[in-house]
Amino acid sequence: MTAPRDTIKVRAADPALRVPSEQHPRKYITGQAAATVPSTAYYLRRLAAGELVEVPVGATAAGARDTKTKGA
Repeated sequence: MTAPRDTIKVRAADPALRVPSEQHPRKYITGQAAATVPSTAYYLRRLAAGELVEVPVGATAAGARDTKTKGA
């Protein structure tokens, strides 16, 4: 069994969407940049609703793959 995570890295599901931050409602999470947020019920509900998407660890903010080659 895996341990629960304290934080998650998320971005808005749509580039035009602005999702309010839990503690600062006038500060927004956008689709342009990933944000590290606490793994609270607020953000988990936003993920379930499809407003936020989780960004995999090591991915770039826009979700593009890293173009660096190993051993080049």
